[in-house]
Amino acid sequence: MTEQSPVTIQTAKPVPTLPDAQMVTGVKHYTDRLFSFRVTRPASLRFRSGEFVMIGLMGDPDPKTGKQKPLLRAYSIASPSWDEELEFYSIKVQDGPLTSRLQHIQPGDEVILRPKPVGTLVHDALLPGKRIWFFATGTGFAPFASLLREPQTYEDYDEIIITHTCREVGELTYGRDLIEALKSDELLNEVIGDGFWEKIKYYPTTTREKSPKMGRITDLMRSGEAFADLGVPPLNADTDRVMICGNLAFNLELKDMLEEYGLVEGANSKPQHYVVEKAFLD
Repeated sequence: MTEQSPVTIQTAKPVPTLPDAQMVTGVKHYTDRLFSFRVTRPASLRFRSGEFVMIGLMGDPDPKTGKQKPLLRAYSIASPSWDEELEFYSIKVQDGPLTSRLQHIQPGDEVILRPKPVGTLVHDALLPGKRIWFFATGTGFAPFASLLREPQTYEDYDEIIITHTCREVGELTYGRDLIEALKSDELLNEVIGDGFWEKIKYYPTTTREKSPKMGRITDLMRSGEAFADLGVPPLNADTDRVMICGNLAFNLELKDMLEEYGLVEGANSKPQHYVVEKAFLD
């Protein structure tokens, strides 16, 4: 009987995963500056529609130590609190530390997701009202993408007005497509009620490329044109509630306007008439 050599079994080394890793399940590019992506949701994650989390990738190894540190930025969760996955809407900054790399992710890749949601764009931070305004510029539409799919939004308000100001028409695609999809969303129509989306008044504007409505929303409000177009009176603290998510200059300008209308800024600890998201992405 011939002695046989022992068989050596080499087991593959496990591929290291990122800390707090979640898998990318889908990516969609809208323009050369904007894209959205979806990732798996941690089973333990609970959040309120409108909140944000920290998202990121591992940075390059340190030349001296070889150690890597995570690159993290605040991202509003664009999916509603009941969704089984998490959706995010992002800008592409070619020299941005994070987004210059994040824009190249593909399904199956991993991203870091720190499961500690926070934020001010939540219903709990506002007093009861009749009408709610969502003011967004660029990717600031993301938290409102969550809130527009949140049943409580329609339970709490008779009217939902979403304004979205971008430079070019293509940058409005994400928001326009989402609002249009609400009309045929069987789940939401069943849960909230048929035709719930009829409460929405969508007001997109562009500042550079020609479109049906040109101009900055703040200018259109000052002139009264926005209110006339929407068929609503100017903002009033008795009836109107506001959430703002845009670039810093826009947020500050709109805050001043709301104060002129008599609205008071609120917070999770002290609900009032309006709230502003203070997290920014580069």
